[in-house]
Amino acid sequence: MRNAFLQLHAAVFLAGFTGVLGRLIELNEGWLVWYRMLLSAVLLLLLMLLRKQSIRIEKKYLLRCIGIGALIALHWVFFYGSVKYANVSIALVCFAATGSFTAFLEPLILKRRIDLTEVLLGLLVLLGIYLIFHFDVQYKTGILLGVAAAFLSALFPIYNKRLIQHVPVSALTLYELSGGWLLLSLVLPFYLQFSPATKHLPSLNDWFWLLMLALFCTVLAVQLSVNALKKISPFTANLTYNLEPVYGIALAFLIYHEEKELGDGFVWGILLIVASVVIQTVRVWRERRVTK
Repeated sequence: MRNAFLQLHAAVFLAGFTGVLGRLIELNEGWLVWYRMLLSAVLLLLLMLLRKQSIRIEKKYLLRCIGIGALIALHWVFFYGSVKYANVSIALVCFAATGSFTAFLEPLILKRRIDLTEVLLGLLVLLGIYLIFHFDVQYKTGILLGVAAAFLSALFPIYNKRLIQHVPVSALTLYELSGGWLLLSLVLPFYLQFSPATKHLPSLNDWFWLLMLALFCTVLAVQLSVNALKKISPFTANLTYNLEPVYGIALAFLIYHEEKELGDGFVWGILLIVASVVIQTVRVWRERRVTK
């Protein structure tokens, strides 16, 4: 359990850089995700071949991997859309709604009883987001995109929870990234009709940041988080990912000075979100100690 929590928090720390890198990369959200998934899949494939890891999976799991990859791709498009239409801080705070959606979706999909405490903690996060939305209405579009990204983010850890019992982590990640990239390639021409891009090819600086995004914030972070799911519930994993805004916002404040763009509602909102993470973490540890 301790190793699982360490892996999960390491993944969250790496994920905290995604918003900052998304703002540095001068591509629209559709192209950004397309290049990110392509580079991540290629890098992971090379890594698996060097380690002589098998890339084979049973055919019955292939379509599930592709489907989850599509959810991941769509989640990233909405997330980076939130970064572009608002800012890094707003996008990351909206991501915290993932835990709220998971509190309802996990029992529904995995057919277990709804945990009232999880629901209340999820509502606490939603209250935090509402405070930010209420006081910072100029970011309305970015907030709506961020909440949509959070809803999709709640889904793929739940489905991954089942798949990791049958598919090795690296292979699972490879097929999800590849499947997401393939489906995004089919959808992107239509998406660009609604969200035209002024730039289609990355600059040298963009290539560097895309490589950092793919290697550390995708390949490494995803494998760490999927490994952690072997011991930790999807709700706890998603709620812990609510710490991602803390890391990412600290970086956004340091690099972009976004604190000048945000009001008092943002401060109160993020305090509620951090409180929900602390409460759930303490709760899980106590439950584990009682069962030992």
